[in-house]
Order: sequence, then C-alpha cells, then structure tokens
Amino acid sequence: MPTFDLDFLLRFSITAFFVALISYGSYFRSTRNAPFAASFVLFGIGVFIVIYFLHGVDMSMGFAFGLFAVFTMLRYRTESISIKEMTYLFLVIAISLLTAVAQMGPVQMIALNILLCGTAFVVDSAFVSDRYAKQSIQYEKIENIKPQHTAELFADLRQRTGLNIVQVKIENIDFLRDTALLEVTYRNQGKTQQTPEGSSGSYKAVKV
Repeated sequence: MPTFDLDFLLRFSITAFFVALISYGSYFRSTRNAPFAASFVLFGIGVFIVIYFLHGVDMSMGFAFGLFAVFTMLRYRTESISIKEMTYLFLVIAISLLTAVAQMGPVQMIALNILLCGTAFVVDSAFVSDRYAKQSIQYEKIENIKPQHTAELFADLRQRTGLNIVQVKIENIDFLRDTALLEVTYRNQGKTQQTPEGSSGSYKAVKV
C-alpha cells in the first residue's frame, strides 16, 4: 500500500516540476492564459495524489488508465475548451499518471518527462505553430468576392488590414446588407495578438 514516504516526495516533486514546466513554460508562453495554466498545475497535482494513493499492489497500469478515462470525460461547463487546451490537459494527466505508477527509476521518469515537455515546447513554438493565424472580417465590397475579382479582393484586404493575407474563405453572404463574412488566413509578422475571447481558439469578426 502506498505511503507518505521518500518515494512519494520524490515522485511528487518530479510531477509538480514538470507539470508546472509544461503549463507555464510551453502553454502560458504561447497563450498568456494564466487561469488555464494554474488550473493545469492544480489538476495535474490532484491527479497524481489520487492515483498514487489509490493504486495498490494488485492494481496495474490498466487501473491508472481506467481512472484516466474517467478524467477525460470531465469538462469545464462554464467555458468552452479548445483542442489546444484539451491537448495540454491530456499531457498534464499523462505526466501525473506515469510519474505516479510507473515502475522505473527517477532518472528514467525525469528523462521521459523531459521528452514530453520538450516535444510540447518545440511543437508549440513560434517557429512551428505561430506562422499563420486566422481572423473573421465583415466585408462590404461584395463585388470583390466573385472568382474573377480574386486579385482585387486580396489587394484590397491587404491594403486595408495591413496583414499579409494568403488565403480567403467565404463563410456567409448577406445580400440584404450587401456584405460577406470572410475568414482570412495571414502570415504572422510578430507576436500573436490575443482576441478579447482569450486563447480558446475563437476570434471576433472585424468590419472593414
């Protein structure tokens, strides 16, 4: 039966360090969403403590991942969670589970956690993930959305927004107001600006 001993303190320290590292060093670095980052840390520590003290000698890794399946069904009902937040939540739970029940030495656990955190850091870095961004625009020059006026549409949007637009998708056309809702994809020139909705993957429609 697991007890509050040196092994627990060592595994707890490893879990807390790497959960905080992936939450603040990777997620918060790219989103600046402090409430979600803090929630990931608390969630990961809570999962670790529950798993460590509930799994016994006769319970295997299958038990831990059975509980993991229960945790994955949880959702925050006060705010929608994007794929990015769900992915980091998965990684936080994975780190907590592996550190709590894995039958390996401290060096192997640390190496495995470094691999997970390092992969998240590289994949979510500006070089990989922030090269392009999307924005919705309410556009009133409806004649420019015709296929034969594609060049004029791109030129007008680039001139008026100052963005290096590489793709335009028509989401909706309102013939009563002679406007169209466009989704534009543009190349980031610097740091990504967060929309008022936060970093949950949503964006506001900007009228031009």
